Amino acid sequence: HVQLVESGGGSVQAGGSLRLSCAYSGYTYSAYCMGWFRQAPGKEREGVAAIDGDGRTAYADSVKGRFTISQDYAKNTLYLQMNVLKPEDTGMYYCAADCPAHIVVVVSVRPGINCNYWGQGTQVTVS
Repeated sequence: HVQLVESGGGSVQAGGSLRLSCAYSGYTYSAYCMGWFRQAPGKEREGVAAIDGDGRTAYADSVKGRFTISQDYAKNTLYLQMNVLKPEDTGMYYCAADCPAHIVVVVSVRPGINCNYWGQGTQVTVS
């Protein structure tokens, strides 16, 4: 049974930082990647960052240079460090695993691709 649990969301002022965490269990390495997605009210879900099993990463253009995705295999945790946050970063952020696409596709396809496992989401609000 695969479980993903996000944490670390909250309310921050523009220019601030947050680090999201996604603790996962029951999931082992696969040929597919893991990623972070977000969805703002009234907007479609979008992939913002992805990482594959070799540690290669990709980012949506809107967050490139500000967000960093990383993975700690020892702790079974995926992270998203978000810096220089903007109001347009506001939304529900979801961790996903077993995403059946190349990392570049994960962060560029709209609406976001359907990964096989999802967390419940954590809210990020930037004012």
